[in-house]
Amino acid sequence: MTDPREPTRCPWGGIENAEYTRYHDEEWGVPHQDSRAHFEKLCLEGFQSGLSWLTILKKRENFRRAFAGFDPEKVARFGDKDVARLLSDAGIVRHEGKIRATIGNARAAVALQERRPLAEFLWDFLDGRPIVNRHANFGGIPSETPLSKQISKALKAEGFRFVGPTTVYAFLQSSGFVNDHLLSCHRHAPCAKLMRAFKLAE
Repeated sequence: MTDPREPTRCPWGGIENAEYTRYHDEEWGVPHQDSRAHFEKLCLEGFQSGLSWLTILKKRENFRRAFAGFDPEKVARFGDKDVARLLSDAGIVRHEGKIRATIGNARAAVALQERRPLAEFLWDFLDGRPIVNRHANFGGIPSETPLSKQISKALKAEGFRFVGPTTVYAFLQSSGFVNDHLLSCHRHAPCAKLMRAFKLAE
C-alpha cells in the first residue's frame, strides 16, 4: 500500500530502496556543467547496459574508488595492470569490454579537453538550454531521441565507446539535460525551475 505521507514520484523512483529514492529526489534531472561528473555518469550508464541502474547505484562508490574518482586524466593513464586489477574487483561490474571502454573514454575526454570541456561540448547540442518535457505517463517517455542519436554519433566520432543513443538518452535524463520526471511527480516542477534558471558559466 502506498504511504499517503510520501510524495508522488515517477514509478521507478518509488522503489523500496532508500538510496534509489534519494537518487530520484535529489540528483536525477538536476542540470549542471561539471565535466568530471558528466564523464562519470556517461561511463556508469555504459556499465549499466544490460543491468538495472539500481545495481550500478549500489556499486557507485566502489566504481569511484576503482576508477580514481573518474578523473579522466588519471584513468587515461591506466594500463593492462589496472585492467587486471579491475577485473578482479568484486565491488564493480567486471566486464572487460566496458572497463577498457572507460579507459578509452578517459583518453577521449582528455583529448577533447584540449579543445573544450566535455560539459561545454554536450551542452552545445542544446544551445545551453535544458529541455522540459511534460509526460503524463511512463509509457510515453522514449528510450532514445533524435538528440540522443546526434550526441551519440558525435561522442563516437571523438573516440567514446558504449555511448549508444539509448545510453546517451539515459545520461541526458539523469544529468538534467532533459526533464523526464512525470508531471505528477513531485520533482517535475522543481527540476523545471532549475532548468529555466540554468545558465552556462563563461
